[in-house]
Amino acid sequence: MKRATFRGGIHLDGHKELTSGLKTIVARIPDRVYIPLSQHIGAPCVPLVVAGDEVKKGQKIGMAKGFVSAPIHASVSGKVISIELMEHPGGSFVPSIIIENDRKEEWDDSIVPHDDPARLTPEELRNIILEAGIVGKGGATFPSHVKYAPVEGKSVDTVILNGVECEPYLTTDHRLMLERSEKIVAGLGYIMRCVGCSRGIIAIEENKMDAVAVMEKAAAAVENVNIVVLREKYPQGSEKQLIYACTGREVPVGGLPLAVGVIVNNVGTASSIADAVELGIPFIERNVTLSGPGISNPANYRVRIGEVEKIIAGGPMMGKTVFSDQCPVVKGTSGIVLFTKNEHQTGIEYPCVRCARCVDACPAFLEPTSLARLAKRKAWEDAEKSDVMSCIECSSCVYACPAQIPLIQHIRRAKQAVLASKAKKV
Repeated sequence: MKRATFRGGIHLDGHKELTSGLKTIVARIPDRVYIPLSQHIGAPCVPLVVAGDEVKKGQKIGMAKGFVSAPIHASVSGKVISIELMEHPGGSFVPSIIIENDRKEEWDDSIVPHDDPARLTPEELRNIILEAGIVGKGGATFPSHVKYAPVEGKSVDTVILNGVECEPYLTTDHRLMLERSEKIVAGLGYIMRCVGCSRGIIAIEENKMDAVAVMEKAAAAVENVNIVVLREKYPQGSEKQLIYACTGREVPVGGLPLAVGVIVNNVGTASSIADAVELGIPFIERNVTLSGPGISNPANYRVRIGEVEKIIAGGPMMGKTVFSDQCPVVKGTSGIVLFTKNEHQTGIEYPCVRCARCVDACPAFLEPTSLARLAKRKAWEDAEKSDVMSCIECSSCVYACPAQIPLIQHIRRAKQAVLASKAKKV
């Protein structure tokens, strides 16, 4: 059977077999958690606690500041030791609430199930999602309630759940689909009600046919929800590429999925939404893949937000290198991948051989080498005219480049310069 896909992209060694067949393990609850006040796109939270306060599991400890923000909650019960700057997986230092675990595992009084979720209005559902602090679990960490808010003149006819998980080594979404399929389908239903949409798609790549079978069974009794099987290719999990593969619609340059009537969410986000709507449980834990050549026993773990991770946070293609073992797991941490020295490139950059492999690989139809040259010359205006802002930073060009040119490093620099220039003009 011919599988749908997008144009461009690359084929990677997935290394999924290291963890895809292993059931998720509940990680040991830490003695102390470090919960950053910024775990999402948008404004950081304002702390609601001070050093010395006693907190319970699920208690709101950080209030959303502004519309594009999401509250944070205590992942353990215990005592607030301090609020101080701690390293964040994104590479910066952010104010973090440090809680000493008292091991009582006492839930906050605010955590109560909703008796009849079917009677909740779209506005009530969005408010539950906001109060639960739910953000996109696919890595972007965009506050979910904002994505579902009505936009004048725009409508949504399709919600796509992303179960592609095309990053090498990562299998958290794969295991979630096998282990929490009914929760994922329920979460999709709540999202569809939030946005007034009647069509749902759960997209899964062909290397996860066991998940396809389980999800098809879970969705069988639900109207207007279909499982779409896609070819195995990277970066198919990126929004624009996924939308094209599933619907044939092209999101315009600089536009959002809403421009073509689509909302995309991760399957893990849908699972968390079901827990929030049905059980009242906020976003205080998530699944994380621990894998790579530097790991003796790769596995998937269910971990609390704030646990210390050890050192690529995320997948090897789009994750961030972490230079300290004191970074916490945050809402956007999908995996922790450790490499040995033998797994790295030499670090030697050779002259471009003009093979155009980076151009063929680019799913955004850019010319990465041209953009890199413009960045080296600091020709920011020319880089903007060449659509540098359309780069999704998937690193496909870097993977394809035989000269080992750090193309993404140069392109990111150009994007940052363009954004800084625009900010000065405001």
